[in-house]
Amino acid sequence: MVTTSISKVRSRLRLAAQRLFDDSSGIAATEFAVIVPIMLVMFFGTVEFSSGVAVNRKVTLVARTLSDLTSQSPPANANQIYATVTDAYLQNVFTASVAIVQPYSAAPTQATLSEIYIDSNLKATIQWSMAATIASGATQATLTTSAHNPGDVITTLPPQLLVKKTYLIFSEVRYLYTPTVGYVMGKGGVTLSDVSYTRPRQVACVVYNNVPAITCPTP
Repeated sequence: MVTTSISKVRSRLRLAAQRLFDDSSGIAATEFAVIVPIMLVMFFGTVEFSSGVAVNRKVTLVARTLSDLTSQSPPANANQIYATVTDAYLQNVFTASVAIVQPYSAAPTQATLSEIYIDSNLKATIQWSMAATIASGATQATLTTSAHNPGDVITTLPPQLLVKKTYLIFSEVRYLYTPTVGYVMGKGGVTLSDVSYTRPRQVACVVYNNVPAITCPTP
């Protein structure tokens, strides 16, 4: 009698365990809870990475545009071998960054324009340099002091650009890209940067505030 009761209990326990094992009513919810965080990471990561790539491309375009516009500065007359740029001219050149960076904010942009002279010993030195920043919501760049000083030696020029007694317009651009969400890349952002070198197009050199000397190119 006791043995029969124990067998019935065991049978019922096995049946209950089998029913519990076969019950799949909560599987969908469990899978959803596990998969959603992974999907969110992938989604926001894709969005942030794609925006970062787009901004990085714009940083490259800004660097090329700054050096290109400055290198196209024309001489005052056909007999001059130099072109002269003023603060107003350079400010307009830097301001071009605002349009290029759109639809992203141009405020994180920090740009520098310099002219480099390569002497007969292939020594590259800064002739003049000017920097600019763009305030949040501003439509025009603000000129600032450059980190480069006249006479600073540049050792990072590509070898193919080292041509004796020539000038180069050198642009540098930095942009702090801060993702909107900051879920994957971090709220601190990533600093994007690029440089560009362009030779003066219509003249031998570009003069800023009488630097270099009007008699460029320097022997």
